[in-house]
Amino acid sequence: MTSRGAVLGVLMLLLVACGACGSTPGTAASGPPVPGRWRPVLHDDFDGSRLDKGRWTTCYDWNERGCTISTNNELEWYQPGQVAVGGGKLTLTAQRRTVRGSDGKLYPWVSGMISTGRDDWYAEPRHTFTYGYFEAAVRIPPQGGMAPEFWMMPASRYTPPELDIMEFLGTTRTVSMFVHWRNAEGAERKQRGTFTASGFPDGYHVFGLLWEKDRLVWYVDGIERFEVTAPERIPHVPMEVILNLAVGLPYTPPPGTDSARMLVDWVRVWQR
Repeated sequence: MTSRGAVLGVLMLLLVACGACGSTPGTAASGPPVPGRWRPVLHDDFDGSRLDKGRWTTCYDWNERGCTISTNNELEWYQPGQVAVGGGKLTLTAQRRTVRGSDGKLYPWVSGMISTGRDDWYAEPRHTFTYGYFEAAVRIPPQGGMAPEFWMMPASRYTPPELDIMEFLGTTRTVSMFVHWRNAEGAERKQRGTFTASGFPDGYHVFGLLWEKDRLVWYVDGIERFEVTAPERIPHVPMEVILNLAVGLPYTPPPGTDSARMLVDWVRVWQR
């Protein structure tokens, strides 16, 4: 008969081996990775049946019956109907459906996004943050041609600076982490970190950013993956939090791909 000690040993080995598998990371305990007197300033578990409009809007600050980022040549036009809350999660759905944007252009896809920003150019942002710890539990879609993103833009509505906590660009294996800034001459610059692993579409994973006055540190499932300490690269302005599912950045979805979903278990922000 197997002893109790042997059974416990086997269980411990299984727990260690499965520490990054399945959907466990998305529901695991989380929080700032460094000590301090942290307080939660944004916490949404998406437990209801509809999006909390007091926390989120469904377009960028230049919203006019939908939106996109035209300078990236993205294929989607974001619409509120592509955002849903239910079953304890947020779902952003991209669909191959041609619509005409308020800019007069035709877009072959519609998709969903949420932001703590404004309902229109002249409104006030819902929430802005300067420094803190930012994280979200996200399950990315497996389809090609999708660009799930978790990032921050200035409340001024102009970038850079910009903080990209998580972007999957033309791959489901490599997460990109960016900081964008302007140098002393005013030219736009960026620095990128990456982390590659298999299985990102198979379950929720936690993507985090520690933003302090003297450093930026990115985390994937609680493990530090990228750090920036150069003073000129660290922003010091209020920023909005955004999650979105872009399409065609940088590659067009393959034929036969007509839809994709990005799932968000929760979003949390702490400050000191």
